[in-house]
Amino acid sequence: MIHTTVGQLGHFFVILSFVTALVATVAYFLSALGRRNASQTVEVEEAQLAYAGEASFGGKTAKRKAPVQTISKTTAVEKDDWKTLARWAFVIHAIAVVGVGATLYYIIYNHYFEYHYAWSHSSLALPVQYMISCFWEGQEGSFLLWLFWDALLGVLLIRSAGKQWEAPMMTIFALVQAFLASMILGVVFGDTFKLGSSPFLLLSEAMPDAPIFQADPNFVPKDGNGLNPLLQNYWMVIHPPTLFLGFALTLVPFAYCIAGLWRNQPLEWIRPALPWTLFGAMILGIGIMMGGYWAYETLNFGGYWNWDPVENAVYVPWLVMVASLHTMLIAKRSSTGLKTSIILTITTFLLILYSTFLTRSGILGNASVHSFTDLGLSGQLLVYLLVFVALAIALAIWKWKTIPADDQEASVYTKEFWLFIGATVLCLAAFQVIATTSIPVYNKILESFGKISNLALPADQIAHYNKFQVWFFVTIAILTGIGQFVWWRKVENKKWDALITPAILTLLASAALIALGSVKNPVYMVLLVASLFALLSNGTILLGIIRGNYRLSGGAIAHIGLALMLLGILYSAGFSKVISINTSGLLISNQEEFTKNDNKENKENTLLWLNQPERMGQYQLTYRGQRIEARDVPGYLPSKDVMVIEGDFHGIAQRDIEQNGKVYYKKGDTLALYPENTYYEVEYREPNGKVFSLYPRAQVNKRMGLLASPDTRHQLDRDIYTYVNSVPDPEAENKWEKTETFSVAIKDTFFLNDYVAILDDVVRTNEVDGMEVGPNDAAVRARVRVLSKNGEQILSPAFVIRNRMVAHPAETSDELGIRIQLNEIDPRTGKFTFAVNRTQRDYIVMKAFEKPLINVLWIGTLVVMLGFSISTVRRYREFRKMRDKLV
Repeated sequence: MIHTTVGQLGHFFVILSFVTALVATVAYFLSALGRRNASQTVEVEEAQLAYAGEASFGGKTAKRKAPVQTISKTTAVEKDDWKTLARWAFVIHAIAVVGVGATLYYIIYNHYFEYHYAWSHSSLALPVQYMISCFWEGQEGSFLLWLFWDALLGVLLIRSAGKQWEAPMMTIFALVQAFLASMILGVVFGDTFKLGSSPFLLLSEAMPDAPIFQADPNFVPKDGNGLNPLLQNYWMVIHPPTLFLGFALTLVPFAYCIAGLWRNQPLEWIRPALPWTLFGAMILGIGIMMGGYWAYETLNFGGYWNWDPVENAVYVPWLVMVASLHTMLIAKRSSTGLKTSIILTITTFLLILYSTFLTRSGILGNASVHSFTDLGLSGQLLVYLLVFVALAIALAIWKWKTIPADDQEASVYTKEFWLFIGATVLCLAAFQVIATTSIPVYNKILESFGKISNLALPADQIAHYNKFQVWFFVTIAILTGIGQFVWWRKVENKKWDALITPAILTLLASAALIALGSVKNPVYMVLLVASLFALLSNGTILLGIIRGNYRLSGGAIAHIGLALMLLGILYSAGFSKVISINTSGLLISNQEEFTKNDNKENKENTLLWLNQPERMGQYQLTYRGQRIEARDVPGYLPSKDVMVIEGDFHGIAQRDIEQNGKVYYKKGDTLALYPENTYYEVEYREPNGKVFSLYPRAQVNKRMGLLASPDTRHQLDRDIYTYVNSVPDPEAENKWEKTETFSVAIKDTFFLNDYVAILDDVVRTNEVDGMEVGPNDAAVRARVRVLSKNGEQILSPAFVIRNRMVAHPAETSDELGIRIQLNEIDPRTGKFTFAVNRTQRDYIVMKAFEKPLINVLWIGTLVVMLGFSISTVRRYREFRKMRDKLV
């Protein structure tokens, strides 16, 4: 059965959201034009009130032309009607966006695989939380998420922006919404022009030429392709919404800025935009760090930041946004600061659009593991970007003359100078990243003109970006210390004495850490000194602030958090150490990924055989076998304890499933599983005898091959980071070699797979796994003792005569790679014949890192966000007080 009604409803909501966004744009635009004429006198008086005592740029007061009021009451009423229409249109638009989201999730949740989006991104096996992730895995869902946050922010701004800002600002907001809604419109004009990509396409519409639909137009797949295995992580449930909220928040200061230029009020927009800029920088920063932590937990490149082009495309707007909020702080006193604020606020939003184009147009190709495939929207995305580039630049040029000029340049002893320098360094850091990241774009442009480009992304991108970014952030760290002292007027009479104490403490602490920590790299030394200076100088300022008004401490706290982050990055990345050194002297693998770079991976990986201890530095490691995860059982279960039902995401318990003294399932019960991932238990034994286990996981994916994810032991001063680099295919059947037979008597010795084996005894038994032994049946069990360097292991194959039938239940040892059966008993000779097969023993090849002080990075991130939160609340209260005075 094909559920067409829900898809038609969803498509109706998409069209409604697009149309109402256009209506709101036009109505707000006309309202803004009417307001500008009807209430010009009131607006200028309000502007003069806002300028009182602060409109002087370098001693020169801005002058404005006297307004002339010539509009009748009829026009004013018309203006209010347009605003009322615009408000209702935008509210309906927001409701429609929610309707689109609810409809799409309903399709995913109910497994309507006749829809292309549900079939492409979900499956029956996914739990509810990962069904949520399915929602934004595809391009259409992520555009919808962005659309939702913008709609929510728009509704909030209608209520909070104030009368003078609502119409011009919401004109920009609604126009952006119209463009975003068009991305999921999915309307095709003729055979050539396509407007958006609909998430409500049926499979038969998306793949009309597929043979299955030629044979059966109503065919519905039983299951979907499933969610990308790398996205099956709880961070992917909260990271994308946070990141897209950050994207949406960049629109708010942009809309205020455009509205301010439009209304010939180039300064007044700063106050309402500043708290939103702070909040946006905080949320976008949180989203970026969530992505870093997801990479640290899920990917196996050994870190949290890989300078991937998609990572860079989000990092760059954040840097520029932080730069813009610093220039906003000096905009009231500095024309340079005001002009820079306008440029950077516009640039931040345009960079968000540019990053969207980079990641969704397919232009990056194989340069990024995160980029989306092109759905034919690259042209539409380019138009979206160019429209706002043209609009913003044209308006800024037209209104540039309304910005007053400075009478004199800022002195090196003023806070305006230091904040501007800091913003400049942030922008240079952003430019260096985006210039390199955009190399595929340069190549594409040259190709469009028939030229061939030899530009290529750096072979070692991490080294390339690090060698530049480290010096930018050394400078930024130093500037945060000096800038805070200048901001709080600690530097007076052109004397820098106040900085002497934190500078001396910095040098002493740095010298101690360099000597005790064996810091030998000069770059690391400089970064260490700069980070400690930022920490101590901002800490000194913070102690002074909290004695007065703690609400003013946001900047100092954020800078302290930045210093902690830099220290955490320095130690966790600069002093990360591979501890899984191969000391056997043997090559683990001849595959290229192991032999390249002078056998780097052969040297830095450890081969572990099942239950065979190996020494790794101070740890003794033992691989304890494969594990599987059950849905409602804590921890992990031995794979042998559950027989997985192929394609059903369930299994049958082969024994009682017991964890922590509680029996969850009895033998023979059916239990729900997460069968995609196989976990590998690695037992770590510390020198003091303490034992802990890590469970790195791997999945053999048909589309992506072997996908390995790490597991980490979090300690106060370091992390132990472990992942598998090579494992036997967990889904493959064991390949057994040709059967060998051994006829031995009790106490005889023979060889099994290069191990010495002794037949200790053969005794009668009444219990044989998998079958019942009745009173008229006979069963014996052999006791074969196998000797290895790790001790002894007992194998107990059985011989059963039941209902005049003979059975030979085999005993299998993954640890020894042996399957043994007791096939014959000769009472005349007293000999027992065993059939033995050999196979590859169970093993893993693993790599482990020690990452010192990485927790300092995560703590620093939280401290930065605390600082942003305090500043956001403070600036919003200031804006609210001013807004209420003007009402």
